[in-house]
Amino acid sequence: MKRHVRRTYRALVEHRRLVNIAGDSASWAVALLFSVLFRYDFRLPASALDGLLVLVPLAMVAQFVFGLADGLYVGRWTMGSFEEVAAVTRTALVTGLVLAAVDLPIRLAPFSVVLGAPLAALTAMVGARYAWRLQRERRQQPSQAAKPLLVYGAGDAGVQVITSLVRTPTSPYRPVGVLDDDLRKENLRVRGIPVLGNGLALGRVAQQTGATTLLLAISSADAILVREVSALCLQHDLEFRVLPPTFELPDGKVDVEDIRPVTEADLLGRREIKTDLASIAHYLSGKRVLVTGAGGSIGSELCRQLKPLGPERLLMLDRDESALHAVQLSIEGRALLDGDLVLCDIRDERRLREVFHQHRPHVVFHAAALKHLSLLERFPAEALKTNVQATDRLLDLACEYGIERFVNISTDKAADPTSVLGASKRITERLTAHTAERAEGEFLSVRFGNVLGSRGSVLPLFRAQIEAGGPVTVTHPEVTRFFMTIEEAVELVIQAGAIGSSGEVLVLDMGDPVEIVEVARRLIAQSGKAIEIEFTGLRNGEKLQEVLMGPEEVSSGRIHPLISHVGVPPVLPATVKELRLPMTDGELIASLSRVAKGSIE
Repeated sequence: MKRHVRRTYRALVEHRRLVNIAGDSASWAVALLFSVLFRYDFRLPASALDGLLVLVPLAMVAQFVFGLADGLYVGRWTMGSFEEVAAVTRTALVTGLVLAAVDLPIRLAPFSVVLGAPLAALTAMVGARYAWRLQRERRQQPSQAAKPLLVYGAGDAGVQVITSLVRTPTSPYRPVGVLDDDLRKENLRVRGIPVLGNGLALGRVAQQTGATTLLLAISSADAILVREVSALCLQHDLEFRVLPPTFELPDGKVDVEDIRPVTEADLLGRREIKTDLASIAHYLSGKRVLVTGAGGSIGSELCRQLKPLGPERLLMLDRDESALHAVQLSIEGRALLDGDLVLCDIRDERRLREVFHQHRPHVVFHAAALKHLSLLERFPAEALKTNVQATDRLLDLACEYGIERFVNISTDKAADPTSVLGASKRITERLTAHTAERAEGEFLSVRFGNVLGSRGSVLPLFRAQIEAGGPVTVTHPEVTRFFMTIEEAVELVIQAGAIGSSGEVLVLDMGDPVEIVEVARRLIAQSGKAIEIEFTGLRNGEKLQEVLMGPEEVSSGRIHPLISHVGVPPVLPATVKELRLPMTDGELIASLSRVAKGSIE
């Protein structure tokens, strides 16, 4: 029986245009007959029958002719769409006028019949199309085997994703209810799916509907809302899914394919960065651009974002040949192109000079550095040689070869430094500021905190510890850190390079600091494993709360809403050159701190 029904439905679909013509003709016949019967109390006189024999064929022909002219029977619109209903209405109105024009002079039927029949015919034609559309949508809905899904948010994104869900038979999710905090939407239906309450009713609604998954369908949701809803899902044992933020959707539309698990970036916050492409093009297009540390997390993302901006050459420099190979492969789709990759250790002054002499870069992004806080506390001489002395030599070469713009990548550890890493990077900020005083080009630093997904980041460490069965180690229950995605940070670095004045430190707005222990708890909860958190205590040089600006630093205003401008006291290279090895580790740490925090030299 079901097979016969399916076969019949397919046949109707294949001949939909003929079915529409026949159905509309039958609607006029039934409407005129019913109107006459109603007029004569369901007793059909012979004179009325004679009138019907003229009016019914006339109505059928007029409906077909005018419908064909309006595109109703040529497949112009989706069956049951608003556009098709509008065409049906126009055609029925014109057909009714034709009947009235014919009937008035010769009185084939009472005038009430001619007035009432078009309305009845229109109701029948629209009703048939609506029934067809309902049947089609039922066939397109996900199967009962799909996961029952609650949708949080009945706004534009929620309506779009529910519409996509109920029209996708292969969808892994089946919407069973909607939640929205707007009380005016309670008891409404979104594509037939009822709004059952607000976010506080999640537990009750999940139990009532049997939902196993919650989708946060608010594309503009901030990190605070994502964390709150994530916590509710954990509390009620629901899978949590989200949609991408609006600025990640090229056309602003969402569908089933956009539903995805929550990420650390969702939990910690993502923002739309408004980039002034005109100012960026001014200093990058047609220029030879050198990126040091191009194989690292920040350097590689810099290369990926710089390449589309039209530099004459993008020179990627690193001492790690495997990392260089990987970053070029990610950009070009092939690797080891002649001239683009520069294998060089920035500690090697002779090799570095060869690079500048051969390639003559116009712009330098200096991302090469040692950045592991604990290891540099143990080996401060390495911080001196890579972060301080190599940067000093790089700045000298930039001056010598007339670099137009030099962007030194710094870190929030340089603000009020308490560690070897922070002191060494603060010194590079001061050296850059000194170079700005003696060079013709623009020399500036950009300072920001932790980036998600970078090597050495706490998040990959937590995931590895969870995978190994724990425990997850956190230094202190109250420790907080700033976080930003690599893509956000690099986009702002490139923008900062355009708007910064020589000698400045540009500080990126990192949003609100995040409690590390809460990040650990959420990752553990998402894993579904029973894993303990172990507090190990703050390490040497580590702060409980990081800051983006030191107590003596004051922002001089903003050109870009997410970038602050801070002055930094320069330091004479001669002072830095006094930091000579050999020194004991204790002496070197004290000397680095002194130079980093010293007054204007």
